Amino acid sequence: MEKVLLGLSLHELKEVATMLGMPAFTGGQIAKWLYAQHVTSIDEMTNISKANREKLKEQYTIGCMPPTDCQESKDGTKKYLFPVGDTNEPKYVETVYIPDGDRATLCVSCQIGCKMNCLFCQTGKQGFEGNLSAADILNQIYSLPERDTLTNIVFMGQGEPMDNLENVLRATEILTADYGYAWSPKRITVSSVGIKNKLKRFLDESDCHVAISLHSPLPEQRAQLMPAERGMGIQEVIELLRNYDFSHQRRLSFEYIVFGGVNDSEKHARAIIQLLKGLECRVNLIRFHQIPGVELKGASEQKMEVLRDYLTQHGVFTTIRASRGQDIFAACGLLTTAKKSSNKQRS
Repeated sequence: MEKVLLGLSLHELKEVATMLGMPAFTGGQIAKWLYAQHVTSIDEMTNISKANREKLKEQYTIGCMPPTDCQESKDGTKKYLFPVGDTNEPKYVETVYIPDGDRATLCVSCQIGCKMNCLFCQTGKQGFEGNLSAADILNQIYSLPERDTLTNIVFMGQGEPMDNLENVLRATEILTADYGYAWSPKRITVSSVGIKNKLKRFLDESDCHVAISLHSPLPEQRAQLMPAERGMGIQEVIELLRNYDFSHQRRLSFEYIVFGGVNDSEKHARAIIQLLKGLECRVNLIRFHQIPGVELKGASEQKMEVLRDYLTQHGVFTTIRASRGQDIFAACGLLTTAKKSSNKQRS
């Protein structure tokens, strides 16, 4: 079975080169072709001899796969369907491209489905079907038609990044390394519900921005909305975050989907203020998009504005996130490929 080059570090690419009897510096050349030039075939690596390219092709492929489908929203948001895993029997993940003036953000997935089973999330209803490799994660950027317009990447698509930490760290290393995409970590945000030990390791090993899924400051209620609260409670998450400096370039944010009559009261606002006291952070209020079989409803625009203003007046910088791509089910919590994967496999 062919191995893929995409997702390999500079050190690993040098090892590939020497293993195949090439000079180690050939690994550096391969890295440039991959991460700077985005070649789609080994034959395009023209400063490597034809004999060496043939050796490489015997065991390796680039590992890039173009999206198989694209839906475009009336607001310009695009949702792409990417094949992942075995090319003969691929599964699929959704990736969302969000243009906004001079900014363009890509919301990438890191798992097929998700284990976290948050009550309000369509991805969680899909169940868990597997982790994406670093190549699968990077391919969502590598093979994106609008790749060269990107200004930001958020790991907020399908899956919990800390539950696939090795591959998320590998992907973010390549995105930020000099031999890779050479992006500033300030352009990348990784979200998490909070997973014991994993979140700490990410904070220690990465300089990317962090977004914590909060959704309720009350532990009992949060556990009803997010079963992960029972594994690492929000108060434990906050205590961990207090050990890190978010006052300079690295940013900490909290994601808060506002449910009408559930977590939008002044009591919740006061609890948020108390919970986040002394932390350099921001809160992003998010509109809820209803999903089948769940009785939760979104809060009114007026209620969201009242909550935003109350938090801001009490020292917690708060914004209401613009909802994008709802008409193509690309908005927060709506991504799922359960039916697409099975349909594609049958076709």
